[in-house]
Amino acid sequence: MSDHFDKAAIWDVDGTLVDTAELHFQAWQQICREQGCDFTRADFAATFGRRNPEILGTLFGARFRPEELAALGERKEALYRKAASKGVKLLPGARRLIEELHQAGFAQAIGSSAPRANLELILWLTGIAPFFAAIVSSEDTQRGKPDPQVFLLAAERLGVAPARCVVFEDAVAGVQAAHAAGMKCVAVRCVGHHSEASLRQAGADLVIDTLEQVSAATIADLLNP
Repeated sequence: MSDHFDKAAIWDVDGTLVDTAELHFQAWQQICREQGCDFTRADFAATFGRRNPEILGTLFGARFRPEELAALGERKEALYRKAASKGVKLLPGARRLIEELHQAGFAQAIGSSAPRANLELILWLTGIAPFFAAIVSSEDTQRGKPDPQVFLLAAERLGVAPARCVVFEDAVAGVQAAHAAGMKCVAVRCVGHHSEASLRQAGADLVIDTLEQVSAATIADLLNP
């Protein structure tokens, strides 16, 4: 986006900036209930963080036509947004770190498997939209994490080389995507979906329990070992 930035932070959203996992789970539960099937915690753990086309394919296989699957996906996201609109809070340390990175000269982007409408809602509800120069959502990609497409596109839109980017993630697939993109990765365990060992094995450069544990200087040091 601008050639005066020489470093960037790319943020996943769900589980990293906010914890809306339960809202997603409840929305998927309702969709599956309406179709006469169950949606378990195990199903959620196996699909969370993936793009809707991939999740719907896993859940329903060839049961529905593509346009019917798309409609189911849209309904699920409408249910999620209705619940999220009642109020969402940033995870501890998120706002402070976003502001610090901005002051330290980092370009910042969102790189998520979620639909754009979800991301824009979260950024608006939490008041952090002005800090992000680019948003890459599910509509912008053809391949979900662990494919690096989402993060590479975010770096391209920011005009920053992948090797000068740090990704914030909470999921193994997201960490793998960041590693495949040639980027540094900070794995955040605040919501506790993945073990420290699994995140390190996936390629995380730093694993933290909360964003309160790091500063902009910590992140800059990852790019300048």
